[in-house]
Amino acid sequence: MIGPEIDRLIQLLAKLPGLGPRSARRAALHLIKRRDTVMEPLAAAMAAAAASIRTCATCGNLDTTSPCHVCLDGGRDRSTICVVEEVGDLWALERTHAFKGVYHVLGGTLSALEGVGPDDLNIPTLLERASRPEVKEVILALNATVGGQTTAHYLSDRLAPCGVAVSRLAHGVPVGGELDYLDDGTLTAALRARRAL
Repeated sequence: MIGPEIDRLIQLLAKLPGLGPRSARRAALHLIKRRDTVMEPLAAAMAAAAASIRTCATCGNLDTTSPCHVCLDGGRDRSTICVVEEVGDLWALERTHAFKGVYHVLGGTLSALEGVGPDDLNIPTLLERASRPEVKEVILALNATVGGQTTAHYLSDRLAPCGVAVSRLAHGVPVGGELDYLDDGTLTAALRARRAL
């Protein structure tokens, strides 16, 4: 029905998050129809990114430099380290412009079922950074999953000798959320994390 090049394009697009076979076919057709304006510039941008992107040796972020632009930013508050699971979490927090400290990307969470132990994550570098005299607080911005909770408890224990304050992101009712639509776990977390007005 179609040539092997187009079939390969569809198969590769289908590997992207949120794209199944049908969506991948539509995306491939869109790219092919707009070869000059979309497909060729996209291919060039992807080749350039593949050649220049590296992992930051300091925090684990992905950037074109190491240390990354966040670590190089002289206006950052280096007394606070925000620990995230993956680079996407760092990018999400950066979009808010609410955090002015530095980050640390673990590269996942602890999971006995998946065989992910402490040696598989970027924990030694975090402990070394947290031991520096200028660091006062480590924020554990991990997902509210079993893996995130397990990792947070493990890190809290490992960070205790560093003499830094360890905090977590608040969990509970989202801004604009209605109680009737929230799941039991979110409501329970919100009740436990309540605070005085």
